[in-house]
Amino acid sequence: MNSANSRELAGISVPDTPLVQRALDYARAECEPYLFNHVIRSWMFAERMGQLRNIDYDAEIVAVGALLHDLTLNERFNGPRRFEVEGADLARVFARQAGIDERRAQLIWDSVALNSTPSIGLHKETEVALCTAGICLDVVGLQYETIPAAEVARIVSEFPRLDMKRRMTRCFCHIAETRPETTYDNFVRDFGERYVPGYRVPSSVDMVSNTPFDE
Repeated sequence: MNSANSRELAGISVPDTPLVQRALDYARAECEPYLFNHVIRSWMFAERMGQLRNIDYDAEIVAVGALLHDLTLNERFNGPRRFEVEGADLARVFARQAGIDERRAQLIWDSVALNSTPSIGLHKETEVALCTAGICLDVVGLQYETIPAAEVARIVSEFPRLDMKRRMTRCFCHIAETRPETTYDNFVRDFGERYVPGYRVPSSVDMVSNTPFDE
């Protein structure tokens, strides 16, 4: 990262470019305060993981992917597709309008769409993997030990969690209640099964058994 195009945020060196500033402004406008802090922390964690691993990556793409990954995670969400895909489309529109080429725009789309699917996202391109790792660290503590505890503490101190566990759970339950068909094959299903009365998931076993082919 060119030091002339970087700044320090919560003790972490991050890119400071017009594109990143536009993404910050977009996230701030669309996200509740707790969620804005979450996407900032996710970005900080992703950046720091990349730095500690001493790997090459496109820091602007990591920034945009992390900052815009939860545009649709709110109690206004109404589908029709799973919230990560809807959010990924919004992030790609942002990227194209900012003049980003299609390869980089696709990396942003993947970073958003796969942010809650580490079994895939962590094995994608470096930028997608870093976004996934930073986001999952903040939400479920995945790879928590990879960043020094003092650095994690400073990031959380400067961008506090603001009751994120409860607030995020409410959003997931809203999605499971209002758009259950978008949750059957992903983690939101767990929130539906535990917290939403009457939530029922079609069985994959039944789907395979009832496929309309003679055998």
